[in-house]
Amino acid sequence: MIFKGRGEILRFRGVIVAFTLLVLSGCASMAPKYARPAAPVPSEWPSGPAYKNGAVKATEKAAADITWQEFFIDEQLQKLIGLALGNNRDLRIAALNIERSQALYRIQRADLFPTVNAAGSAVEARTPGVLSGTGQAITTHQYSVNLGFSAYELDLFGRVRSLKDRALEEFFATEEARRSIQISLVAEVANNYLTLAADKESLKIARDTFESQRTSYNLIKSRFEAGASSELDLRQAQTSVDSARVDIARFTSLVAQDENALALVIGAPVPTDLLPSGLSEITALKELSPGLPSEVLQRRPDIIEAEHLLKAANANIGAARAAFFPRISLTTSLGLSSDQLSGLFKGGTGTWMFAPQITLPIFDAGRNRANLKVSEVDREIFLAQYEKAIQGAFREVADALAQRGTLGDQLEAQQSLTDATAVSYRLSQARYEKGISSYLNVLDSQRSLYSAQQGMISVRLSRLTNLVTLYKVLGGGA
Repeated sequence: MIFKGRGEILRFRGVIVAFTLLVLSGCASMAPKYARPAAPVPSEWPSGPAYKNGAVKATEKAAADITWQEFFIDEQLQKLIGLALGNNRDLRIAALNIERSQALYRIQRADLFPTVNAAGSAVEARTPGVLSGTGQAITTHQYSVNLGFSAYELDLFGRVRSLKDRALEEFFATEEARRSIQISLVAEVANNYLTLAADKESLKIARDTFESQRTSYNLIKSRFEAGASSELDLRQAQTSVDSARVDIARFTSLVAQDENALALVIGAPVPTDLLPSGLSEITALKELSPGLPSEVLQRRPDIIEAEHLLKAANANIGAARAAFFPRISLTTSLGLSSDQLSGLFKGGTGTWMFAPQITLPIFDAGRNRANLKVSEVDREIFLAQYEKAIQGAFREVADALAQRGTLGDQLEAQQSLTDATAVSYRLSQARYEKGISSYLNVLDSQRSLYSAQQGMISVRLSRLTNLVTLYKVLGGGA
């Protein structure tokens, strides 16, 4: 009867499913137990004269917990960062790499489960009488439908599971790589924006200096023509005017290059209304707490990425070890078969097939042992890269803290220098107009003032870019 045949098929299927689930529940990875390596850096940030002004209250929010919208208060800069996150090609490639890695993980994970396929076939064949054995031509018909799986590996020693774990860790690593690229992108946009603002301010100072010196030059020229000034004063005034012209041309070129760099990192033309007018117009950035190395370094995405790759290499050892042990695969199917299409679903047409296979490695000329050695060396390589990432991160933070610890003193000293040179310039100008001193004193004072003003812009830029760098190296920006 048809019910009897189907009952046998159902019982057989139940046995196979139960056996498979039992095997799956008992398999375990042969990968070494993972333990996070100790960080090869001190437990505290460096201390000394360079860091004396860099200390921040420990109660402040950690950089990794501050979003870029919170850190960059300037509205124009926020909009530019938003454009970059939407258009930058490097970040787009990183996002696509995540999708690709996720798909690869799904492919590898699918090997844990049997792939069940349904198939139907029809065969019609004619055998001539000279071959049939009866002297008469024979026409045969065969119709069948089957459901089953082929060459499904029972993961007794965790080979497939180890490969799945490796793919999963590599997927996690690509996500951290994207976060790392995003942090670098945010910092790069901010630094390009600040550099553009600084160069625009330097250009403005150069133009103001040029106008001032041109006025002085015209006045001295009039006095020279009237015989009240020497040609030496005239030529000295001309050198000052020409120097300002050179700086105007130089800073004009730098501004154009800064705009090009900003457009490249954003990945689109920069709207004119989002360009900075000068460094003085930019809203100050938030102060940051460096925290402890043990907390900060384990939250940086590049270090987390390196650790995921280390875990992936560790899991790969499990797959290499499992290759030394037998591999069992199952092929099975159940279905119906008949010599007539109309009788395919009648009683007595049930068929089934169960074909387990075991493969035991006996001699492979050392291939499995070499593969295991490769996987073990790979783990040591990724371990060294992980430790290198931590050491590099520690150095980056320490450098940023050292710079921050001295920038306050630099800014104070530069401001005092600028104020003093401004007074000196006014006094020398007054003395020259009264005929007490030569124009050379005025020229020296003017050059000192101009240099001090440009130095002031440089120190202010360094202070802002230092905060951006510190935010980046402490793992903020995601």
